[in-house]
Amino acid sequence: MEIKHIDDGKSFDWGKTSEDYAKYRDIYPEAFYEYIVNLGLCKNGQKVLDIGSGTGVLPRNMYKYGAKWTGTDIAKNQIEQAKLLAKEAGMDIDFFTCRAEDVSFPENTFDVITACQCIWYLDHTVTAPKFAEMLKSGGKFLILYMGWLPFEDEIAGKSEEIILKYNPKWNGCGDYVHPVWVPDEYFEFFELVSQDEFRVDVPFTRAGWHGRMRACRGVGASMTTEELAMWDKEHEKMLAECAPERFMVKHYVSIAQLKVKK
Repeated sequence: MEIKHIDDGKSFDWGKTSEDYAKYRDIYPEAFYEYIVNLGLCKNGQKVLDIGSGTGVLPRNMYKYGAKWTGTDIAKNQIEQAKLLAKEAGMDIDFFTCRAEDVSFPENTFDVITACQCIWYLDHTVTAPKFAEMLKSGGKFLILYMGWLPFEDEIAGKSEEIILKYNPKWNGCGDYVHPVWVPDEYFEFFELVSQDEFRVDVPFTRAGWHGRMRACRGVGASMTTEELAMWDKEHEKMLAECAPERFMVKHYVSIAQLKVKK
């Protein structure tokens, strides 16, 4: 499924990068998951709906904390990978392909709804009231994000330069530590409980970082076959010249916790 309202109208399709996504995007540090658990969320039998679940990174990594997860994503290939990975790990997680705007469960079904790395893709006029309706009284909506810091990390900065060379319309670049975006539409139905940012260093090998970059929206999800081949060659050359076999990349985590007004 292509999405065209981001990157100056250049279409992208997460289904094109599902294999890379499954292999290389499971990179959140334990501090990311511990922060969520310390909020008292996504654990101990709570029912959680993960919007934009991709290959199920969040549900699969938080499964051990005891919540009952349901994951949805617009890309069929992503959900197929999520189902496969969960099955291989012996995890009972429900995954299905669906636009966030079309997700439908009875009122008061979930304790928590999560949206990780996907808030900017949603039609908030539709999802804000829908999420509020599906949550139980006092239920929480978590907006989650982790990004690399190109102005502080040399390798991240060089990687962005190469992406922009082949995909100048990509606007997922130039990040810095700041609060994750909470669209105005949610404040009619939710109140902001907490918002926090913290820095993390994430370990990579050369192959792991190359795969992580391939699995981003500006590369594997949107480049042509020819562009991707040229990007592969140049990015691998840069890593061979500039990065040791194992290295850390500076990132930050940004999380907003909202509580439904009912």
